[in-house]
Amino acid sequence: MVSRRAFTLSPALLALARRARAADLPPVRAITKPPGFHWFGYYDKLQFDPSSRYALGMRVGFEHRSPRPDDVIRIGMVDTEDGDRWLDLGESRAWNWQQGCMLQWVPGYSEEVAWNDVEDGHFVARVKNVKTGRTRTLPAPFYALSPDGKEGVAPDFRRLNDCRPGYGYAGIPDPNRDKLVPEDAGIWRIDMRSGKSNLIISFAAAQRIPYPGGYSEGAKHWFNHLLYNTDGSRFIFLHRWRGTKEGKAGFSTRMFTASREGKDLYILEPHGQTSHFIWRDPQHVLAWAWHPSHKMKFYLYKDKTEEVQPVGPDVMTVNGHCTYLPGGRYILNDTYPDKERNQNVYLYEIATGRRIPLGSFHSPREYTGEWRCDTHPRYSPDGRKVVIDSPHGGNGRQMYLIDLGALLA
Repeated sequence: MVSRRAFTLSPALLALARRARAADLPPVRAITKPPGFHWFGYYDKLQFDPSSRYALGMRVGFEHRSPRPDDVIRIGMVDTEDGDRWLDLGESRAWNWQQGCMLQWVPGYSEEVAWNDVEDGHFVARVKNVKTGRTRTLPAPFYALSPDGKEGVAPDFRRLNDCRPGYGYAGIPDPNRDKLVPEDAGIWRIDMRSGKSNLIISFAAAQRIPYPGGYSEGAKHWFNHLLYNTDGSRFIFLHRWRGTKEGKAGFSTRMFTASREGKDLYILEPHGQTSHFIWRDPQHVLAWAWHPSHKMKFYLYKDKTEEVQPVGPDVMTVNGHCTYLPGGRYILNDTYPDKERNQNVYLYEIATGRRIPLGSFHSPREYTGEWRCDTHPRYSPDGRKVVIDSPHGGNGRQMYLIDLGALLA
């Protein structure tokens, strides 16, 4: 009988194996560093300018607590072709750890960036031309911008901060805090030139659309995760509510699509457990969700139909922040911390079903809950670079660039 001990690798062999695995991975470098902690936030925003040279980011002087109304973050961009030089652009007091201040390049414009802020007791949006330095202020915040950059949609950030800490902004209380289903709040449509906004979907309007099995007792409703499709004709949002059902407290989710005017609502995923998603094209949505066919998996849904099919059910087996690389050949994805607290970033090649590792990044245990640091991988327009947020390098959360050039050659 051979003992199990005979198959145990020595520390030297383990280190050699790790180096061999690392040699197969694409190059990774930090593009931010102390002083301060840097991150970008959500995976479905434009971090890079159209030239794929400048990567936006945010800087803050602390970690591991909730933002307060007087906490200021700096807004800047990194010149990835000039020594990763930080170029300061402004500041914000309307931010959270998961999505920052919605900082992003304005789609369709090569020199404009936008973010949310606070002014005179109201949330506002700033739009800055990075070449001229001119900044204009709009009297309403935004969440997602249309592909032409001319309009946006936004949920009630005050209610988000109350119902889902980590996604709203501190400092302005929700006037409907004691109302379960307000009529006068929900999703607003914003003209990104004039700043005019109007309520297009109320919480009450969504709640009136029946949910199979009924809503939980005392259900308090909110909206989150808005995103336009690739031609701007429709957008998606999550309708969520928290209450008590069968003696247990928790929240449920259903995924809606709507026209850009907030009409023609369609429940794309009705089963109550939708998480991250991305539009593949004007009609199809990739989402991590529950479906009777394969339970919790990634699925591709066709809008306004019941067509749905699993994607990578044996390869993309856990929830992650998914996007399609330019060209549609690969899905860029990640994982939450595994048993070793490593967050794994990878490509999924759609045609072959092959998973291509891009790196495994350790997340210390103090990065948890509201102030966790998800990698949220974002790609450059040329599809050659990926930037993640990660604390694995020992300097707190910083931004790291993964070079896909040789891998995709």
